[in-house]
Amino acid sequence: MASDMNDYFNKKKSSGGGSSNNSGFNVPKPPKMDFNFGGGKAGIIYFIGGILLLLILAKPFVIITEGERGILATNGKYEAQALLPGLHFILPVIQKVYIVDTKVRIINYASRIERTAAVGEGIEVKPAITVLDKRGLPVSIELTVQYRLNAEYAAQTISNWGFSWEEKIINPVVRDVVRNIIGNYEAEALPTKRNAIATAIEQGMRESIQGLQNTPAELQSVQLREIVLPQKVKDQIERVQLAKQQVQQAEQEVARAKQEALKRAAEAQGRADAVKIEASGKAQAITIEADAKAKANQLIAKSLTTQLLQLEQIQVQGKFNEALRENKDTKIFLTPGGSTPNIWVDTKDARKQSAIQ
Repeated sequence: MASDMNDYFNKKKSSGGGSSNNSGFNVPKPPKMDFNFGGGKAGIIYFIGGILLLLILAKPFVIITEGERGILATNGKYEAQALLPGLHFILPVIQKVYIVDTKVRIINYASRIERTAAVGEGIEVKPAITVLDKRGLPVSIELTVQYRLNAEYAAQTISNWGFSWEEKIINPVVRDVVRNIIGNYEAEALPTKRNAIATAIEQGMRESIQGLQNTPAELQSVQLREIVLPQKVKDQIERVQLAKQQVQQAEQEVARAKQEALKRAAEAQGRADAVKIEASGKAQAITIEADAKAKANQLIAKSLTTQLLQLEQIQVQGKFNEALRENKDTKIFLTPGGSTPNIWVDTKDARKQSAIQ
């Protein structure tokens, strides 16, 4: 048995099928590696290609676009200065760049119906802000807030507040400012104070955000879109408005009646003034006429001298004499004292005769 085993190993050794070690066993030789790859130039190309593939997989660069900033972290520590838009090279594994958005962003604080609308890039929808008024009644405020990350201090903001800085800064500030301002008014007064409330909310937000270290965000605008009041407050406002309208209508009717009364009084006064003026005119006319007659009589009286009266009597007597020559039946009436004028009547005239009788 032992001689057969020795014969077998001797044959393997003589055939050159492998190398023997100290134990006497033949060990196969490893194949010879050839790194030529068809020539020296081809080897260089393959080597460069491998390096490029390694660089691509490792990605030792980052491209930052407009409206973004890059936060460079080296061994987990953020650099103080954010990377501007462009191409930047980094050390893989050791360094990493976090891209943050510096474009304008929008938060809509809206009702349940509006929250079902689609949300676009940079637009976030949150529930309307429910706060208490001065008397403790719940009021819902719908706002649209436009803001952006302060690019100058983007690295400090991320370092201090983290990547969820919006939830830690914008949202709490909005709710706190709205709560403080609405709490100064009663619900019924909110609709009439809408402009003042909108201005106060925006000013309060600006002051709160700018008061933070490094001003982490830039507030663009705050728009007060709706003030949702409780139903019982709405009903009360409607009743008050209806009462005001009725009072205004009554005041208008009273004013209209006063105008009509003033108009009628003015017309009556005008007629009275017209009558008064007319009567005054007539009185003045009579007075003027009387004054004229009086003056005329005075002038006549002054002009009636003794000689003039005697002359007038002689003329009248002459006429009497002529009448007697023509008609013997003429009746003559003399005034007392024989003064003129004398009156005579022709008795032959039947019409005159009947008038005398």
